[in-house]
Amino acid sequence: MSAKTKIVVLHMKELIYTGIFAVLGILFVILLVVMFLPDKKENPAPDENAVITAADSLYIPGIYTTELVLGSQAIDVEVIVDEDAITSIRMVNLNDAVTTMYPLLEPTFESICKQVYELQSLDKVTYTADSKYTSLVLLEAIQNSLNKASASPSPSASPAAR
Repeated sequence: MSAKTKIVVLHMKELIYTGIFAVLGILFVILLVVMFLPDKKENPAPDENAVITAADSLYIPGIYTTELVLGSQAIDVEVIVDEDAITSIRMVNLNDAVTTMYPLLEPTFESICKQVYELQSLDKVTYTADSKYTSLVLLEAIQNSLNKASASPSPSASPAAR
């Protein structure tokens, strides 16, 4: 058996490039792992004597809609809430036919929304006698959406009962 000596020549430039690419590859893999692993939220162990309720927050954050049928047209009343406040109320799929047939709809809706943003409740919303029925229909649709968003199930007063 003959022993042949093999000589390997490594250039310093190639070694540096290889080291840099290896470090970048490792950083890339770490970045991917950190990005795609689910967040582990620390939940303290519940105390046996403590009662855990959803009373800490009023609503479950999200977008909640209620369909409102006016004549043959349907519009959606969309309510956006965070944990403690009503952040947005709007009418979705509102077309010109509805606004023409129900001219009090938009001004009444804007008035109700303004009051709800200030009060953060439907309890003390006021409306004029001219727009009583329009207001009641809109308040009922908003209340239905808020009932869907409620963190704790509770019987709510219907706006028609006022």
